[in-house]
This record gives sequence, C-alpha cells and structure tokens, in this order.
Amino acid sequence: MRPVPRFRSPLRGPWLTSVFAVVLLVGMPILIITGLLDRVAYGPAQGLPVDVGLLQLPPFDWPTRPSWLFRLTQGVHVGLGLVLIPVVLAKLWSVIPKLFDWPPVRSPAQALERASLLLLVGSLLFEIVTGVLNIQYDYAFGFSFYTGHYIGAWVFVAAFAAHVALKLGTMVRSLRSRSLRRELATPLAETVAEPPDAHGLVAPDPAPPTMSRRGALALVGGGSALLAVLSVGQVLDGPLRHTALLLPRGRDHGDGPNAFPVNRTAAAAGIVAAATGADWRLTLPGAAPVTLSRADLAGLPQHTARLPIACVEGWSTLQTWTGVRLRDLAALAGVPQPASAFVESLEVGPFAQGTLNAGQVLDPDALLALQVNGADLSPDHGFPARIIVPALPGVRCTKWVRSIEFRET
Repeated sequence: MRPVPRFRSPLRGPWLTSVFAVVLLVGMPILIITGLLDRVAYGPAQGLPVDVGLLQLPPFDWPTRPSWLFRLTQGVHVGLGLVLIPVVLAKLWSVIPKLFDWPPVRSPAQALERASLLLLVGSLLFEIVTGVLNIQYDYAFGFSFYTGHYIGAWVFVAAFAAHVALKLGTMVRSLRSRSLRRELATPLAETVAEPPDAHGLVAPDPAPPTMSRRGALALVGGGSALLAVLSVGQVLDGPLRHTALLLPRGRDHGDGPNAFPVNRTAAAAGIVAAATGADWRLTLPGAAPVTLSRADLAGLPQHTARLPIACVEGWSTLQTWTGVRLRDLAALAGVPQPASAFVESLEVGPFAQGTLNAGQVLDPDALLALQVNGADLSPDHGFPARIIVPALPGVRCTKWVRSIEFRET
C-alpha cells in the first residue's frame, strides 16, 4: 500500500528509522533494568505498587552498599528517560506513514505486528507522560503513579520484546544498506530519498529536502543533549544544581545547612509545630519498651555519616547526617538482632509508615537523624527526627518519626 501523499519527506526510509531504532535498542533495556531495580529498592514491605498480581517481583532485600546505589539507578532511570524522548518522537515521525496504511490488516502476521506496535507506542507514550508529570509533581491522571507506571512498564516490556523479535532482521539489513559515515558527510544539496522499500516508508513522490539526514540526526541529538543539560543538575550539588531547569520544586532552597531539595514539606504533610515541640516523644516498642524525648536522643552516642538521599522524581543530594544508630536503638529496646523495623511517622497518609529489613537496620550508617550538616533538622526535613539509611529511596527515609518497632521475626 502506497503511503499517504502528504508524507513526502525525502528523509524517511528504513535506514533513518533503523538508526533511531538502534539507539532505543541500546537505551531502553537500561531504562527497563534501572526501573525494575528501583521497584526492588522500594520493596514489597512499602506496599508500592499495589494490586499488581503476578507482576509482583520476587522478594529481595535491597542492599545498603554502595550507599549511592539508589542515587545511581534512579538518576539514570529518570535522566535517560528524558534524554530518549526526542529519539522516541523522531522514531515515531519516521514511521508515521505506516499508521495510515489501508486496509490496516492484510494477513494474520501483519495483525500480530500491528497489535504489538499499538501496545508498544501506547505504553511508551503512557510511560513518558506519567513519568514527566511525576517529575513535576503533577498527578493530573488521577490514579496511583506507582501502580500505573509499573503496570505500563510491563506492557511496554512485552511489546518491546515482540517488536524487536519481529523487526531485528529488518533493522540490521537497513543499517547495512547505507554508510553512517557517508550520510554524516552528505550536505543538504546532495541529500536524496532512499530507494523504494517494501515497508512503504519511502515516499513515492518525495519533496525537495529542507534538511539533510545529518541535520536530522543533529537536531534529535541536540534535543537529547539539551534535556540532559537541563536535568543533570538534579543529581549534582553546588552551583550546577541551578542549571537543572527541570528540577521539581524549583532550584532555590534558601541558605544554610538545610538548604537542599525536599519532596514533601511539613505543611503539605499536615505537620503542625505543636506535634513536634517539647512534648514530642519517640516510642520504641519491644522486649523492653522505651520512650525517649529529643533531649534523651541527643544524649545517646551520636554517629555522623555523609549519605545521599534520592527521590523517585529524579533528584538527589549528598549531605552529612548526625544522629543515633538504628542498631543502638534496637539494642536499647531489647532487640539487638532485629529481623525488621516498623517505622511510623506523625504524618497521616500512604507514606506515614514503612518497614526496614535487618540489613538496613544494622548498617553502621543507618541513623535516626537529629541533625544535618551540623544543624538541627528543619521542619521540612523531618524535625524532630527522621530515618536515613544508605541506598534507601528518599520516600522510605521516614520523616517526623514517632515510633520504631524493632521486630525479631
């Protein structure tokens, strides 16, 4: 079937489509793997995502070392996801004539191919839209981001695998049909359409070129580079953070020791000053239940560790935290070798509680932090006390802690 006449760009063809495809073939598996690793980091004990049935990953205790592990996986996942958006859009542009083939299905094999393509494009656009909205804390879609994005990812994985199986041979043959070096050296004046192809991507009556193929590749690559520059500051401290124009919650967090990004403020969490004042107490249920004031905690042996904190929205930061080791609190509660710890916050809502595994509790740098960078925590950073554990997602580093139950089983 001949393409719709209005699609007359002389750049479209199997070779250019395959160049975009090979970039995605390299980038998408990294995106998938880092996304699944981040899901493991959240852990089933956190209860996110919920209601995923057979899609639930096997239980796995997320390690605490290296301490920057989640910072790396989440930063790569969000950063690479943004960088690949121009490539995805260029790939869709390169094959758009195929969307208007008529009749749409001419054989069972083509029906399978088009069904996989529909799921591939639909799930990919869904993941991009929900991911970008999540980065900006805009949950206009009205459902749980964690659950929707996770299920959408598995739909994409299945469709991506099917599409690669169907098109890998075509992609390899198309890449071999032209020299990348030669195309990068071909100016606009010498740019011509590819020979007619069996897939209908090449226009039968191509219009005069307005851009060379090297120009198209430069445009897409430049778009990806621009997104990288506008987002990489999210995982860097210091002046470069101000270059991250895509950074959620803005780039200016004031001055002083607590001047670094925060996901959920005290006001947004409904934390009032009265709840964190002189009457605040930390409860440690266990074999020997203990109740501690903040002064009591400050009187216990203090430990300082320089640890990163990273959030699902893609930002991360490295700060110096001081507080009481969780394993010391466990021993104080009469549970020196806990199997887990159940943490509750003054906050009300889905992030008001969380569970830590034994390795996370017993890590020598796992803290109930009272200070950051030598100063008391600010209300937005969890005053009077918050959890800080190496390699733990920020949402699981519970703020405004009111109780920690160390469990033997």
